[in-house]
Amino acid sequence: MDVPDERILWPASVLAGVAMCAAVYDLTRQVSSRCFKGYNGLNEMHKVEWNNRGFSTFHALAAAAVSFYLLVISDLFSEDAHSAIMIGRKSWLSDAMFGGSLGYFMTDLAMILWYFPRLGGKEYLLHHGLSMYAISLALLSGKGHFYILMVLFTEATTPFVNLRWYLDLAGRKGSKLYLYNGLALFVGWLVARIILFVYFFAHMYLHFDQVRSVFPLGFYSILTVPPVLSLMNLLWFWKICKGMVKTLCKAKQSASAKTD
Repeated sequence: MDVPDERILWPASVLAGVAMCAAVYDLTRQVSSRCFKGYNGLNEMHKVEWNNRGFSTFHALAAAAVSFYLLVISDLFSEDAHSAIMIGRKSWLSDAMFGGSLGYFMTDLAMILWYFPRLGGKEYLLHHGLSMYAISLALLSGKGHFYILMVLFTEATTPFVNLRWYLDLAGRKGSKLYLYNGLALFVGWLVARIILFVYFFAHMYLHFDQVRSVFPLGFYSILTVPPVLSLMNLLWFWKICKGMVKTLCKAKQSASAKTD
């Protein structure tokens, strides 16, 4: 299979990521206005965030699927399949995914800044900034794709976060779907953003000789960016835990009231 020219693939994938955001934003607006009765009654800011979360969900699903394929299904990072060291392995698909993700993060960051702080506070600026920096460094250097793909896989939790917001806005916090989604978010976050990062750091430790072979900026970035992201994940996980406990308590009280 012919490998696409990087000079074409990189900018094309970034532009494709931006175009995807615009297309899904508009598609979310059109579908929601026709299929969800409450959408047209929302204020303009809620409509903007509703549509924004549409392309956020689309990117999350695509990023998680591609990352899972490259990390688990393909033999790209198999220990015995290639002679190249793990830290230097890449493919045109990982390049394309990184470019598309850059386009997404650029678009989302632009919207966050434009509507700041209504679409997200300073923590979102930090998260998106670090993500764009790490992805750009991996894309341009061709190093560390394995680790960036693991981080991108954590986007698998985003659809649950967005569904929680949709249900909350729709006044469905007392529904079973809200409860089940909250439980799925808790489990998903625990697996994809806590346990996976433990594996991330363990793998980095066991392959530290390869990590040290990376150019200085890449080496120090690997040592600093993931810990910051993992700390943010822990803080968000604490909020998720508190929210889940609160929801479960309300559900229990509601069930007790019905039996009485």
